[in-house]
Amino acid sequence: MAELDWSDLRYALAVGATGSLAGAARQLGVNHTTVLRRLDALETRLGARLFERTRHGYHPTDAGALLLEQARRMADQADEIERRVMGRDRELTGLLRVTTAFVVMEHLLPQPLAAFARAYPGIEVEVVENANLLDLSRRHADDSSNWTRREADVALRLSAQVAEHLVGRPLGMTHCRVYALRGAAGLPQTVQPMAALLRDAPWVAFERDAQSRVYDQWMRQHLVPAQVRLRVDIFNALAAVLRTGIGVGLLPSFMEPRHPELVAVSDPIPELSVPVWMLTHPDLRQTARVRAFMQHVGDGIAAQIKA
Repeated sequence: MAELDWSDLRYALAVGATGSLAGAARQLGVNHTTVLRRLDALETRLGARLFERTRHGYHPTDAGALLLEQARRMADQADEIERRVMGRDRELTGLLRVTTAFVVMEHLLPQPLAAFARAYPGIEVEVVENANLLDLSRRHADDSSNWTRREADVALRLSAQVAEHLVGRPLGMTHCRVYALRGAAGLPQTVQPMAALLRDAPWVAFERDAQSRVYDQWMRQHLVPAQVRLRVDIFNALAAVLRTGIGVGLLPSFMEPRHPELVAVSDPIPELSVPVWMLTHPDLRQTARVRAFMQHVGDGIAAQIKA
């Protein structure tokens, strides 16, 4: 039997994880015919059928389940080897991938990130917007080749809780208040009791089904649907709608400098105060570029939050 190709195993893992050729293709950044071709080649090489093809997707056979179990172990070992090697990197060069929410990217990250780029020209920083905390130990497909790359080396998150297996530092507490368009007729213009705002003001809220964030949960618990005029998905969209004067809505107070046309009409809401975390995987924290980024950019963001 010909020697197994690790890249073929990645295709089988993607099919196993998504249950379809199309899902695997999206995960790997290729077209579905490539996935089918590589899967067929792997089954031919092994002389075994790995997946049952049904109307509802691809389901592992007994042989497929065994292969997937072993391939996952191999993937974990490969990731661990890379993390440990990277963790001993002492060079202030190379690629560093950062993931964060859009609101953090727009309001807290630009100036510290630009200062870091000037101070460390040998480090190429790639920022990816993602509201969820990506896996800082796993790798994913790079669209430009058959190789894979880590989802992220560093994550910036607004969250009261972080995964226990990650390490990092809290950069400070962020606070939320209710805002309205300054000078808008029919909207409050001074700080009001929260009970009055919830009862009397028209609101711009988040998506009805959104519930993963503390802000989503707060709105679900406190807002009466009849008081909601519009719904959006993210803070930036909410701020844009508030500028029309249609209603009031929740925003982090660190957005105030970019939106002077909005006025705070509530005190900070204690249950919506959450820290900004900068996180990485333990095996990466001693990597020179990761350490430099977390110190330099972390200090810059911390200073903005305290200002």
